[in-house]
Amino acid sequence: MIARALILTLSLSLAACAGTPRIGTKDGVAAVQVAQTGELPVPTRADMFEQNRPYLIGPFDKLTIDVFGIDNLSRKEVQADAGGRFSFPLAGIVEAGGKTPAEVERLIADRLRTNYVRDPQVTVNLRETVSQVVTVDGQVASPGLYPVVGRMTLMRAVSTAKGVTEFAKLDDVVVFRTVNGQRYAALYNLKAIRRGVYADPEIFANDVVVVGDSPARRLFRDMLTILPVLTTPLILLLQN
Repeated sequence: MIARALILTLSLSLAACAGTPRIGTKDGVAAVQVAQTGELPVPTRADMFEQNRPYLIGPFDKLTIDVFGIDNLSRKEVQADAGGRFSFPLAGIVEAGGKTPAEVERLIADRLRTNYVRDPQVTVNLRETVSQVVTVDGQVASPGLYPVVGRMTLMRAVSTAKGVTEFAKLDDVVVFRTVNGQRYAALYNLKAIRRGVYADPEIFANDVVVVGDSPARRLFRDMLTILPVLTTPLILLLQN
């Protein structure tokens, strides 16, 4: 009886857009609730730039590297590839992705020291950073962090990660976003987007896209038992 009442309440709420259904509890408080919108809210500038944290070198960042006292190894400008790697003389391929400039300085110094450079003093400076990145994970060919250049949509983000894998679940695509401190999760169906059922949503820096069945999709489990076929994206507000 309780289950039937819950289903009726949620169905009427969604149909009439009256109230915000709550799903699940955490310490007696609703863990998620349905947002009264068919679109994720647009993040603010502050949401897209995380402050008070050390900068981690990422894909396509441009760096200037100096080795004190060695002209041939100074004022070298390098750019990390899509995996955060670059090549440096005598140091070979440097795995810089996810490291701070100071950590890369120590890594290069250690490599140079093993190649007979006595007491190398290395400085790594960020010349051009690509801090605006989106995370694409799950059933895609190349999961990782990708720069948001210009206007990026969900379909473009997935394509940037070299597309979905052969058996990816295209109706299970979750986008996580934080706006003004409020965390959201949205469930999309790539097949529906391709058919033009609804618009290809815009993706912003710091969004996290998860393709395919995953723990992320379980947030939507209760709602999908009520609405097995979605004609619009399903947006949830998550408990902070």
